[in-house]
Amino acid sequence: MNIGEVTRRFAFNTLDKMQGGKLNMLKEVNKSEIVSGVTPEYQIRRKNALLQYAASNCAYYRTKFSGMAYADEGNTLELSDFPVLNKLQFIELYDGILSDAYADMKDSLAHLTTSGSTGTPFTVLADSEKMNHVNMNFMAVLELNGFRMGMKRGEFRAWIEGKNTISKWRSFKNNLKMIEISNMGDEQVQAIFDRIRKEQIQVLVTYSSALTALTDYAERKAFDVQEWKDWPVELIFTMGEALPASTREKAEKLFGIRPVLTYGNNENGFIAVSLGGADTYTIDLYSYEVEILKMDCDEPAEEGELGRIVVTDYYNRAFPMIRYDTGDTGKIHRWTDERGRVHAEFTEIYGRRGSLIYNTAGHPLSMHVFMNNLLNFQGILRQAKCTQTGLKTYILTLNPYPDVQVDEAAVIASYKKYLGDDAECTVEYVDVLPVQQSGKTMVCEQLCGEYLT
Repeated sequence: MNIGEVTRRFAFNTLDKMQGGKLNMLKEVNKSEIVSGVTPEYQIRRKNALLQYAASNCAYYRTKFSGMAYADEGNTLELSDFPVLNKLQFIELYDGILSDAYADMKDSLAHLTTSGSTGTPFTVLADSEKMNHVNMNFMAVLELNGFRMGMKRGEFRAWIEGKNTISKWRSFKNNLKMIEISNMGDEQVQAIFDRIRKEQIQVLVTYSSALTALTDYAERKAFDVQEWKDWPVELIFTMGEALPASTREKAEKLFGIRPVLTYGNNENGFIAVSLGGADTYTIDLYSYEVEILKMDCDEPAEEGELGRIVVTDYYNRAFPMIRYDTGDTGKIHRWTDERGRVHAEFTEIYGRRGSLIYNTAGHPLSMHVFMNNLLNFQGILRQAKCTQTGLKTYILTLNPYPDVQVDEAAVIASYKKYLGDDAECTVEYVDVLPVQQSGKTMVCEQLCGEYLT
């Protein structure tokens, strides 16, 4: 514990108390409901309120249910009455999903932007109440695993200036450091380790692929963290693609820390988290309704059957996300405890398993490099995929918006920034990127024989 951590925690609590303590109360309730489960009455109330709101205030849903007297007693809308929509469908129906009450407030709403593990960037508009839930949900998930508000944390991303970077003020206020992971070669990984020690970063929030690169490097270099008297890291949280069990075990062995598993997205927030070092992910039923649907239709999957993860967000009134097909796949276990409270957990999560791409120098690149690079072409490219076919050869498969002229030289230059100046890139165009067996459309693929052996 240090003075910066204590000062930030004191500042948050003081300001929140001055405003009625709403945020801290929300955080504590969220923590309690994640651990204790929710009542069936709560689930019914939240779903009914959301569905009726959407049917009344969103043009797309209002048209769909215009002939149904859903507000009448005995004729309540059910979740199954609503269509399952994926990211592309939400984009196509954007104005019809946006609530009438917020249609003229777009500039004042928060933007929850994802670069897209499926190769499709997507921005969700969120009202202030939703943002309170996002921020306190984040704190709840962290605190349930030992985080103390105000701890210095390093977030591992492919940071793009003007796209997803954070201001100096926000960095200071949240004690947040941006850790660049666009290139995870040995030199860059060593620089990350040096920075962690120099800046005394206490918490790592990292994509699973980046943690794998860190642990592999530490193992190869025979790091002994116990000999580092100034090693500051106390917690590791992984996000994005599923963390390989071998990486988790290796991190625990090398760093003395068992990484916390999380599942979520930028559009909604954290959806599930491992508790007490478990291998399963406890679902936040306070904030979301989660369905697992069959791979080939919108029928519910059986208990323990692999299916598509579909999320309904209870709290975004500006842009109601009802039955959002995340593109991920997983298995779920649900139960009701002796008090009648409902629980659910992901026993396994699949998806976001993009093939590892290497640059021309032979250094591995995080798949999130390719996801975030697409942010540079919003409104131009709907989807994009990078396929490595040789040590220095790549195919860029592009799905542009209709009637948009693509500047191929600019696209190639943006990829070469990460692949290397001597990368040989060819461009192909498609109407849509195919869906893989995993249920995802991959943003990168490895076909180079040297890296597949």
